[in-house]
Amino acid sequence: MSPTRYSEGDGEAAISLLRLLQLVSPGLPVGAYAYSRGQEWAVHAGWLNNEAQVADWVLGLLNHSLAYLDIPVLARLHEAWAKGDQPSVRYWNAFLFASRESAEIQAEESHMGRALVRLLADLDMEGARDWMAYSCVTYATAFSMAAAQWKIPLSQTCSGYAWAWAESQVAAAVKLVPLGQTAGQRILTRVVMAIPDAVNRGKNVCDNDIGYSSIGLACASALHEIQHTRLFRS
Repeated sequence: MSPTRYSEGDGEAAISLLRLLQLVSPGLPVGAYAYSRGQEWAVHAGWLNNEAQVADWVLGLLNHSLAYLDIPVLARLHEAWAKGDQPSVRYWNAFLFASRESAEIQAEESHMGRALVRLLADLDMEGARDWMAYSCVTYATAFSMAAAQWKIPLSQTCSGYAWAWAESQVAAAVKLVPLGQTAGQRILTRVVMAIPDAVNRGKNVCDNDIGYSSIGLACASALHEIQHTRLFRS
């Protein structure tokens, strides 16, 4: 039997996939584990007491907030980085940062964004050091910079970003509610099935339709800022 032959394109596709796995790994040193994005107060208030409620929280934010804000902006950032269009990168970076609805979420955004930029600079990624001086760099901006330079396709970039966010949310819920690990995996199984549709919708949102106000999330995050006992920074 003759050996299977692989083309150079197969190797490039494998590398881009592995780069995506590197970028969405929970081991990426950006501090994602420290944030619950309002979920800690939602548990404290009794909004999230079980698996079904956590699943509704995560899927609701995925299908409405990420699909109409994060993913459309991420797609435009990815395109701008690929074209070397720095004015567009700065515009969408500022747009996304301004769309975060509480001081805590803005702090989370800038802390994780700057941490990823520093990591990319340490990995000698072109242009990363130029963004180290930005105090309000968003995580999506740094994420898309890496994805564009590592030639990760747009759909995979958006899917990976959504997956990393969802995995972090579920990990927080497992600790806070608390949920069992199997319950967490059941939620993530539902998330996997929902991500492709959310990404497709997000990629097709027009500029004027980008944005979504998550009132419950905003209230939970703002109230978390004054919560007396906390495990998470947001």
